[in-house]
Amino acid sequence: MQIIIGILLLILVFIATRYGIFLRIKSAGNAVIKDLERRNAFDEASAVELPYGKKNYFHIGLRDFRPKAVQSLLEGGVVGKTENEKFYLKVRLEDLRIQ
Repeated sequence: MQIIIGILLLILVFIATRYGIFLRIKSAGNAVIKDLERRNAFDEASAVELPYGKKNYFHIGLRDFRPKAVQSLLEGGVVGKTENEKFYLKVRLEDLRIQ
């Protein structure tokens, strides 16, 4: 019985940590979108560089979820990327219904 409870507790902890990571990436995605809107980056001509848009292989400090959020937004079609590594919003903030 103790083994079953231990396994169930381990599964619960795993699910909770995955959900926590999901929430942090979602929060970072909202911050990226608001940052691009604040900089008025709405098309390729007004695209801006994001310091966290590039991969940093040597990082000291807390984990930064913004690069993962930028990648997710690129794959989702919310953010666009120019040939010279600049980013812009493809979708307006009002259309996304961010809370």
